[in-house]
Amino acid sequence: MRKLSLSVATLCLTAQLATAQIKLPSPSPGATVMQTVGTTDFTVKYSRPSLKGRTLFTDALVPYGKVWRTGANAATAFTSSTDVMVNGQTLPAGTYAILSIPAQDEWTLIFNKNTSVSEQSYKQEEDALRVKIKPSASSEKVETFTIGFSDLTDSTAKLNILWANVKASADLAVNTSANAAANVDKAVAEKPEDAAVLQAAASYNLSKGRNLDQALSWIDKSITMKETYRNLFVKSQILGKLNKFTDALPVAQKALSLGQSSNDPSFAFFKEGIEKSIADYSAKATSLPAMKASKGKKKA
Repeated sequence: MRKLSLSVATLCLTAQLATAQIKLPSPSPGATVMQTVGTTDFTVKYSRPSLKGRTLFTDALVPYGKVWRTGANAATAFTSSTDVMVNGQTLPAGTYAILSIPAQDEWTLIFNKNTSVSEQSYKQEEDALRVKIKPSASSEKVETFTIGFSDLTDSTAKLNILWANVKASADLAVNTSANAAANVDKAVAEKPEDAAVLQAAASYNLSKGRNLDQALSWIDKSITMKETYRNLFVKSQILGKLNKFTDALPVAQKALSLGQSSNDPSFAFFKEGIEKSIADYSAKATSLPAMKASKGKKKA
């Protein structure tokens, strides 16, 4: 009778804890990994089971050939802020559940539209994308299931799934140039009267050699609102890129003069570049008449 009373008491306590939503340790604790690639933000939210002496890819723990939630507890969620190429195939921006079908030589990696999916409720028709990935032997044993990113560039990364001595990776690629250009255009459209935004947008176009006439229009507007050595220097560089050296020279000279009288500690980082530009524009502006004359001569 005493044992029965203790069992009832234990059940009641467990029920009370669940009702009160007290945070307790989980055998598969949750984790969130975030990674920015170029202008794209990736987030993976998942739970991390551990081996605890078990053997992976057996009937007891993630059998081969069956859909796996690729984690534990709730579905693993993958979010991308922009469209992304996964192993060369397009996955639209959004949040998806990651599932997989492991096999010894090849895995199927699945991005499913049902973010609350489980192995039991999974429907292939709800897939947004399926790709094949190759597993490889990991250099060291990973006790706790891990998802992460590696091999980062400004437009590519690898999405890695690691557990036990297995590593399976997918290649991610984003169009950073197009995304950044879209962000620039959007920022100017939203804040067309913001001098700093206009300067940043013009600087971006300058750095990419993109639509320099538009960049010149933006920087002129920025200067009209608030003239600084920084936006003057940007304007001189744009004019230089357009081969308008005689126009670029006085703008660069004014940028140098304003910078020297600005008491801005950051000017020290710009000074050498402005002086170099002045020397370059001066030399090229001087040589322009001779170059034009040479081009104007016809062969006898």
